[in-house]
Amino acid sequence: MLIEIIRVSWRSLRANKMRSFLTMLGIIIGVMAVILSSAIGLGTKAGVTKSVESLGSNVLTIMNGSASSGGVSQGFGSGSSLKVSDVSAIANQDPDVQYVSPVISHNAQVVFESNNTNTPIEGVSAQYQQIKGIKIASGRFFLPQEVTSASNVAVLGSTVAQTLFAGYGNPVGQTFQIQGIPFTVVGVAATQGGNGFNNPDNAIAIPYTTEMNLMTGTSSVNQILVSATSPNTMYQAQSEIESTLRLTHQLSPAEPDDFRILNQTTILTALSSVSQMLTMLLDGISAISLLVGGIGIMNIMLVSVTERTREIGIRKAIGAKKGVILTQFLLESLTLSVAGALIGVIVGGAGAIIAGNVMKDGSLLSIWAAVLGVVFSVAIGIIFGVYPARKAANLKPIDALRFE
Repeated sequence: MLIEIIRVSWRSLRANKMRSFLTMLGIIIGVMAVILSSAIGLGTKAGVTKSVESLGSNVLTIMNGSASSGGVSQGFGSGSSLKVSDVSAIANQDPDVQYVSPVISHNAQVVFESNNTNTPIEGVSAQYQQIKGIKIASGRFFLPQEVTSASNVAVLGSTVAQTLFAGYGNPVGQTFQIQGIPFTVVGVAATQGGNGFNNPDNAIAIPYTTEMNLMTGTSSVNQILVSATSPNTMYQAQSEIESTLRLTHQLSPAEPDDFRILNQTTILTALSSVSQMLTMLLDGISAISLLVGGIGIMNIMLVSVTERTREIGIRKAIGAKKGVILTQFLLESLTLSVAGALIGVIVGGAGAIIAGNVMKDGSLLSIWAAVLGVVFSVAIGIIFGVYPARKAANLKPIDALRFE
């Protein structure tokens, strides 16, 4: 009997192929949206983690406090409270700090022969290499004595090296100009990866003393990068730095900090929370899509019951029981939802894999998202198929036979 019910249900769905496909479309889109939203969440989380890890290992970032204009705060980083003397104080007084470097940056036009480009210039110390974990593709990083003597030396990011020295071979040992001032290339960094305005491959590192003396003429620094001695001492190092800076800035106990310390772990946690909220929002939209698909299934099944009223009456008149009719229509509803779910998994899975390859994060297909989409679709098929199936099963044979 079950095989016969399946055969009749399948024949009914095949008789209306276009209608069956359009009914499944809501489920297909819903399941596809669940898988792709999960892929977006995984990709965003991977991107956030990669961006934070690119800051370096065990890194603390110290930013200037906020400046005010007309009584309105300009936000953290807009002030000028951090000085080079703060770097020396942190290096000498805080035992849980391993490396420390100021960062003074600006954009400038750089020229070599007939090539030129506009790129970020970062004035840093020799310890910047250890803090950021920079690997050198050719040459070397500049030395502490070159920082002390404010030498005109530079380390190029991989992208700017390719742009500035295209067609001229190895840049190491070559002399180029920053704002008309000659600099010697002592090294080219290996590709680190990055995007947008925070791309280390498109930056040039020079000694911060040279940056201050020849470029910006400033006595303050944009930020200070600190590497703790280990992941376990990051919070202790943060506490030590806070005490040191409050002392060097001569802040009273009642005064707030005129700086801000960003912990790598804190940044990652905060950004991951934002990513998780985005994923939950997309999952909610996907669930609504599945719900709409379920309503579509119920609507079409009700239409099918109405169209096949005489068929139902004939079957019941020759002995078909209520449970048989109920099972048939419920099975048709379930077939539509399962078929839609499987197509949605195939299309959504392919999209997740393609997105992962484009983002260079590998496959972003979540098996759990696919399973959840299928299970939810089966539940939708049953829930929204029960009412039409019960309506068909409860038809009286004599009324069904009279139906026109």
